[in-house]
Amino acid sequence: MGKTGYLVLENGKVFQGRRFGAQGEVLAEVVFTTGMTGYLETLTDQSYYGQAVVQTFPLIGNYGVIPADFESDGIGPRGYIVKHWCQAPSNFRSEGSLDTFFSEKGVVALSGIDTRALTKLIREKGVMNGMITDNPQGVDMEALKAYKVEGAVRATSTKEAYTVQPEGEAKKRIALIDYGMKRNILRELVRRGAEVTVLPCTATAQEIAALDVDGIMLTNGPGDPAENVEIIENLKEICGLHIPMFGICLGHQLLALAHGGQRTKLKYGHRGENQPVKNLETGRVYVTSQNHGYAIVGDSLDEKVGRELYRNVNDGTCEGIRYLQHPAFSVQFHPEACGGPLDTEELFDEFFAMMAT
Repeated sequence: MGKTGYLVLENGKVFQGRRFGAQGEVLAEVVFTTGMTGYLETLTDQSYYGQAVVQTFPLIGNYGVIPADFESDGIGPRGYIVKHWCQAPSNFRSEGSLDTFFSEKGVVALSGIDTRALTKLIREKGVMNGMITDNPQGVDMEALKAYKVEGAVRATSTKEAYTVQPEGEAKKRIALIDYGMKRNILRELVRRGAEVTVLPCTATAQEIAALDVDGIMLTNGPGDPAENVEIIENLKEICGLHIPMFGICLGHQLLALAHGGQRTKLKYGHRGENQPVKNLETGRVYVTSQNHGYAIVGDSLDEKVGRELYRNVNDGTCEGIRYLQHPAFSVQFHPEACGGPLDTEELFDEFFAMMAT
């Protein structure tokens, strides 16, 4: 077992555990996820940029490190907090342990933490900043309270455009704007026969028009959507192209802000694989995978511009919008899953049907 380490929260609460992974201190926004599987997808999800993730499931690492399951080339969270981590993983695809992987990737982690108590605290008090450290008495509490996740989209987006070809002849051509993309979004498009050009987050209407695409995909990503002023202005012009458009997670939020919507920060966010959402057009309820700390205010869009399409059954927050003045829709949840249920992967088919009309 590693040496003693501490998580110090901005409200002064201290949790003691054992360190593993990389050494050093890390300052982050502390959030929790309720997913029972998919820890590798969580660790490589760039939507966790600038955060320390608490896993509510008590045992993590039992199937080791499997690169084929990664959702990006990088690590999303800055810190990782668990009750137990498995030191002897067993899986025929595994290429190592979390301890070695974290040491190589610079992820500071704690085990032996009472994650139930920590999660209850976050639920009651709201998301707060924290520091993983060896010296809890030496933490600068003012700096801890002042920490903000900033510049996250530009830090996680691709820097250069590239194109991915499907097997066989391309049925559609899609421009995917990368705000911190999960790979399975790209996989879902390509396996349906799309040629996908992945663009940086700063992509403009002129650049997309020059590609002569059939559709535009707006991906997930990290941080506060409202800080991305230039990206939102670009989206306003991109919408003017009237090309079919599908937004997921941060893409959903940015698209709403480009149409005059408002966002709000949730008390502790939705992170996990069991969030129920209701389709307001059909009345059907789906179980979805989610990872977000902000939400769009459902009635903040002009009723002539767009209408709420999905709503969270637990807290009533907006989970999707259908736009009325151009062919576009968006969802807050993750139809591509990884991890989580595939109940809503049919939304990719809806996007392809929209491109066919």
